[in-house]
Amino acid sequence: MTEHLRAYNSLWQVRGDSWCRLEEASDRLTRPTTTGESKEKWADACAELLARLSTLEPYWAYPGSPQFARLQRLFVAGSHDKFTQAVARINRALTTESYRSGDVENAGADDLDMFPADPRQLEHAPATQRDRPYFEVLVVEKMTEDRERALRNEVRKWRRPDDEFVYELVVVASGDEALIAARLNVNLQAVIIRRRFSHQSTRDLSALSEFADNAISDELADHQTPEERAQILAISVAKLRPELDLYLMTEVEVEEVAGRLGKYFRRVFHAREGMLELHLSILQGVATRYHTPFFSALKQYSHRPTGVFHALPISQGKSIVNSHWIKDMVGFYGLDVFMAETSATCGGLDSLLEPTGPLRDAQQLAAQAYGSRHTYFVTNGTSTANKVVTQALVAPGDIVLLDRNCHQSHHYGMMLAGANVVYLDAYPLNEYSMYGAVPLREIKSKLLALRRAGKLDRVKMMSLTNCTFDGIVYDVERVMEECLAIKPDLVFLWDEAWFAFARFHPVYRTRTAMASARALRERLQEPASMRRFEESLTGETPSDEDLLNRRLVPDPARARVRVYATQSTHKTLTALRQGSMIHVYDQDFEQKVAESFHEAYMAHTSTSPNYQILASLDLGRRQVALEGVELVQRQIENAMQLRDAIDNHPLLSKYVNCLRTTDLIPERFRPSAIAQPLRSGLRNMMAAWEQDEFVLDPSRITLSIGRTGYDGDTFKREQLMDHYGIQINKTSRNSVLFMTNIGTTRSSVAFLVEVLVDIARDLDQNISEMSLGEREHFEQAVYRLTERSVPLPDFGGFHPAFLDHSGAEPTPEGDVRRAFYLSYDDTNCEYLSGDQIYERLDAGIDVVSATFVTPYPPGFPVLVPGQLFSRQVLDFIRDLDTPEIHGYKPDFGYRVYTEKAVEIAS
Repeated sequence: MTEHLRAYNSLWQVRGDSWCRLEEASDRLTRPTTTGESKEKWADACAELLARLSTLEPYWAYPGSPQFARLQRLFVAGSHDKFTQAVARINRALTTESYRSGDVENAGADDLDMFPADPRQLEHAPATQRDRPYFEVLVVEKMTEDRERALRNEVRKWRRPDDEFVYELVVVASGDEALIAARLNVNLQAVIIRRRFSHQSTRDLSALSEFADNAISDELADHQTPEERAQILAISVAKLRPELDLYLMTEVEVEEVAGRLGKYFRRVFHAREGMLELHLSILQGVATRYHTPFFSALKQYSHRPTGVFHALPISQGKSIVNSHWIKDMVGFYGLDVFMAETSATCGGLDSLLEPTGPLRDAQQLAAQAYGSRHTYFVTNGTSTANKVVTQALVAPGDIVLLDRNCHQSHHYGMMLAGANVVYLDAYPLNEYSMYGAVPLREIKSKLLALRRAGKLDRVKMMSLTNCTFDGIVYDVERVMEECLAIKPDLVFLWDEAWFAFARFHPVYRTRTAMASARALRERLQEPASMRRFEESLTGETPSDEDLLNRRLVPDPARARVRVYATQSTHKTLTALRQGSMIHVYDQDFEQKVAESFHEAYMAHTSTSPNYQILASLDLGRRQVALEGVELVQRQIENAMQLRDAIDNHPLLSKYVNCLRTTDLIPERFRPSAIAQPLRSGLRNMMAAWEQDEFVLDPSRITLSIGRTGYDGDTFKREQLMDHYGIQINKTSRNSVLFMTNIGTTRSSVAFLVEVLVDIARDLDQNISEMSLGEREHFEQAVYRLTERSVPLPDFGGFHPAFLDHSGAEPTPEGDVRRAFYLSYDDTNCEYLSGDQIYERLDAGIDVVSATFVTPYPPGFPVLVPGQLFSRQVLDFIRDLDTPEIHGYKPDFGYRVYTEKAVEIAS
């Protein structure tokens, strides 16, 4: 059975497929035409599927242990007709999710049809059938079946028709099963830990070993008191699912236990005082996360009649509804969006620049959901968020380490702040004309060089992109830990524009900025950290080369955890376009940054922010706080389904293939030596994410298309977009990137596979009909895209005129602002063609860029103001053969500084 399960990407797929197959097998079993060996075959199939499901079903409230046990008894007793009916009802309830009405005993029955002939029937349905959000609560206690049944009945007894939510219980007897349930059951919103639970399950959990970590049993076994075991389990559950509300029920010394363990639980209850208060607390806990302060305030405001004697004629649709010519605007958008349009900051609403009401509350709830100390909403994208953080932290003359391949907003942010920039080079992937990520060794070497030059005190910040556009993910905690060993007060800005969703998956979360900041802060507070640091000081003083080759340990007494993350919420989670967030985990924020941050925020934030964007950020936070784990898990499943469908299709695999971890991350960065952690089970994925310097985000699929003869941009425009309406963003010379998200469905995956097969089929047909000349031309195109890689250029360096020569030895930081503004005087600039620049370089004359030069693809600046041209850069741009190069005018050439201007600048 374990071998069979390995063919799946998650137990959700196993469970769903098993119920569907069980319905099919039971139906075949009961057909009049099924006799003899055929009947025996389908009976065996039913028995095998029931055995598989018996391993999984204890972790969900529906169909629940009692119903599943009845199902098994029907099959064993030979009541196959009743068994088939029961299976069909359960599978229908699971497929349509009708069990979420809260009536798990009757879910799936015909009288609970999700699509009644007369929809008005739903208006008169009982309260349990109305559209109330449904969730499940995990109870961890060893109890008899009678006690479990009584507990469920008691919970149902306290339900009221006006309850905002409805929930059911899942009961497990041991700590290891509690963690399995927390990992598998995305319906869970709360956990009740009682004193009497086992440290290890008596059930055989071997079939779940690839999908769940049950190692907690050994730790629980070493602690004897129930309270100690409850604390260990609570910490483990919170690490796995931090959004869950945890409750403790105890019979002894409840006051003392609450004082000692209260920080691990939302509430501590006395077990003999009944379930009512616990029931109400569970509902209140979920209501807290469900609450959307700003969206609710805006919705309420939109229902009020107002007189507008200020800006915004469109407010409440007043300039539209009586128009003779633009009424179709209301027809398209609906009236509510205009009813909520206002410039008011009072009357129940709030000001984004100085929030004191619902916007403040919404941002505080977002901070809780994303694990930050402070969160700020941004309504004009992460481009602005990056500039806000940079301007808040960096003063003119400060040194910043910056990934050269980062988003252009960082480059412009450095220019605005007046930073001296040290550009960091990522490892190249020449075969695919893309960069990976910046190795830790590269970062440490730059910091150590600045220390040797006596400039470490001027180093303020480092900014990296996590994850990269192509899905390369850093070991965030290790990068920060080793950098703090060299520069204890270094500030980190992690651009997580494409990684907002990662918080809501237990494996991904470990490599996010906010989770890593908290983990590092907690570790530095442990006594063991000081011991490790003191041990690292023993022996001779290490050379810089030694420091590059060893793992560095920061001084806990000096290290300050100062971390910022900018996220394009709208790119990977639910929010309207340009809805972004800034997350802050900075020990020194209030003392050193709060005022400058406020000024930077004021400088870059509109005084007329879009309230619809703000409301969508509030709603998106609610969604991920309550169902983020489910949505991200499905996103990853869909991505893996897409990978499998492409790589296992005989025609598709002839022309395209999905790039693997081994293709995108060199072996030297993967000490786990796990070649395909995405496809070898959760345990191997966790091992790779714990050990490797870089890992690959499974939700992104980079498709190598060189064998089609199309370059990435042509494939995107002429095939995917023009013919089929498939939208993608990132391409390279010979690849295209498909990014799944929480809105991706299995139907959309199937459509993409269908489109790719159509393209491959047409290509196959065309190739078979090519003349010799056409075939030769096609093979040359394939050779150019697959064999003749274009070497990617390193940064090179700034011209000496823009370097700081004050250190004890040369260092590479450049004054981007001075290099940028020098071009505002046209007399300092001229245009040169590529050939003219080659000639000057051959003559030994420096040529200095006056602008950012960014070819698409790959979409990063290959030249920045003040940077020296090199043959390597020119060769790259020439061989890239792309029509879109920002900063280059085909009729004029490259804008460069004149020799005289450079001489004067020097």
